[in-house]
Amino acid sequence: MKITSYYPVIMTGDVQGTADFYIRHFGFKPLFSADWYVHLQSPENEHVTLAILDGSHETIPESGRGTVSGLLLNFEVEDPDALYAQFRAAGLPILKAICDEDFGQRHFISADPNGVLIDVIKPIPPTAEFAAQYDASALRV
Repeated sequence: MKITSYYPVIMTGDVQGTADFYIRHFGFKPLFSADWYVHLQSPENEHVTLAILDGSHETIPESGRGTVSGLLLNFEVEDPDALYAQFRAAGLPILKAICDEDFGQRHFISADPNGVLIDVIKPIPPTAEFAAQYDASALRV
């Protein structure tokens, strides 16, 4: 089986507000917009997409309807420090201040209007202890 695409879908009670958040703070562009579903794409990378779905919509089996919980989205970016400053200036929640991690990330954590955690990351070289745990093909930095 060949997977041809993959993207997260955030189920929410506020489709437009959630879409507006990702458009404003991450620069996504809508490819499809309805009152119950918005499909977003990064203008810099066509493979970076995200969908927002009304959690009560009939397309979802009744047993699965609701809103998102327990989700962490990772966004790898070139300059997390710049985005950190923008998030702070916009008054967005900073749940983990920007820092370097021994396992190979410079990152901070915020949240979207639904409480979805957003981890903004730039890969950095890990310490020797953590580098030994990586497959060689995964060490890009």
